[in-house]
Amino acid sequence: MSINIVKPELLAPAGNFEKLQAALIYGADAVYFGGKNFSLRAFGDNFTREEILKAVEFTHALGKKIYAAANIFAHNKDIAALADYLKFLDGAGVDAVLISDLGVLTLAKELTNLKIHVSTQANVTNWRAAKFFHELGAERIVLARELTRAEISEIKANCAAELEIFIHGAMCISYSGRCWLSKFLTGRDANQGACTHSCRWKYNLVEEKRAGEFFSVGEDERGSYVMNSKDLCLLPYLDKVIQSGVTSLKIEGRMKSVNYVASVVKVYRAAIDSYFDNPTDFKIRGEWLNELNKIAHRPYTTGFFIGDGEPTEIYDTSKPSRSANFLGIVRDFDLPTMTATIEQRGKFEVGERVEFFQPRGKTFSQVISAMHDADGQEILSAPHAQQIVKIPVAEPVEIWSLMRS
Repeated sequence: MSINIVKPELLAPAGNFEKLQAALIYGADAVYFGGKNFSLRAFGDNFTREEILKAVEFTHALGKKIYAAANIFAHNKDIAALADYLKFLDGAGVDAVLISDLGVLTLAKELTNLKIHVSTQANVTNWRAAKFFHELGAERIVLARELTRAEISEIKANCAAELEIFIHGAMCISYSGRCWLSKFLTGRDANQGACTHSCRWKYNLVEEKRAGEFFSVGEDERGSYVMNSKDLCLLPYLDKVIQSGVTSLKIEGRMKSVNYVASVVKVYRAAIDSYFDNPTDFKIRGEWLNELNKIAHRPYTTGFFIGDGEPTEIYDTSKPSRSANFLGIVRDFDLPTMTATIEQRGKFEVGERVEFFQPRGKTFSQVISAMHDADGQEILSAPHAQQIVKIPVAEPVEIWSLMRS
């Protein structure tokens, strides 16, 4: 079977309704979310049933798609509630449901008309497994992260199902996220959505007869984070990703900030569009890489895509780095007075240089010359969370632009 190259879907995480809005406004073709139960991000904001209905309406009004994650490994006690939830998702009009568990897959097939996407948790690493799920009724397979470009292309050539791969975001030290470390150490099961990210913790070695004596695992005085993974970034190989013939390019990050979602989506939207405008002369732009360095991230890796030999762990720290601070979101703009209304997310003050990162327009910077609060009173700084502040701007600015320093 030959590989037909079509423009892939850009799929973004929606940890809550605001992040869903940001993802779609900044250029995502589709979003994925979790409800209050049954997805693998139990500590995220997630969506109530009322919010799901609102999210579906907002997404479809833009002509885009919305997928629900129900990808826990279910136990007997989960089945009745899962059946009710799947029927609700079907009635709500979500475009597909993400499933890992074969029992849940059969439940969705029996009770609903939902399209089924097989989650990366199902660990699909070969074309026979992909065909198996497709024959069971799955429309799309989210491939395991542990695959090379050649393996992905071979699966595509031998399976008619849509394929989805992760292209950006946090990675797990365990095989496609199947991990028992959190359960063992804290009682919180990663496979039920309650991961405590134990792999990011600092560890020392203890000898059984020397209780209370801790020995550093590494050679650095700061300790050793032996299971701490880098973040995935396939932007440098985006042309090769597209040429592998996958249907959907997925960004990880339902627990990340609205700044992360908007920034990453805009970069990949621009890069994908640029490739299809001129595939022959496509080049990765420095400005795209600079934007990805501004958000909070760990050192980037290409993971397994170009081979399985690249180091993916970080041994000296678990803290992410970033080169810009997220200060606020533009909620309104008045053209006659050239005034932007900002919902504050970080402290800023008069005299500070800031930049505006816009959904479609170019990024520009300026110095804050004056500030007023929501009552029109002049202020010098905005220290309070989500305070409404009005500032004069040097250029027209789009609503939903991010203000950063």
